[in-house]
Amino acid sequence: MTVQQAITDKLSHELPIEHLDVINESEQHNVPRGAESHFKIVIVSPAFEGKTLLARHRLIHDILAQALATSIHALTLHTLTNEEWSKAGAAPASPRCRGAGVQR
Repeated sequence: MTVQQAITDKLSHELPIEHLDVINESEQHNVPRGAESHFKIVIVSPAFEGKTLLARHRLIHDILAQALATSIHALTLHTLTNEEWSKAGAAPASPRCRGAGVQR
């Protein structure tokens, strides 16, 4: 199972989810081809209602603690309620890594 699939499965099992994108952004960084170390997660869940942004991120970090300790090097989180998602419509694009494009 890929790291991306493991993240998707773990979050889907632990939280009620309205929308979930787990995007492997490793190729945008100076890592070996095929790496699974840099991820962006866009997650919409009623579990975030009434929680601060910090509390939402802590919840995701707790759920993904093992992967963060072993295989995930960088994690970008966009944690939204249904209302926030309907207003936003999409997560912002990730910036390019300064090390991207370095010969591997």
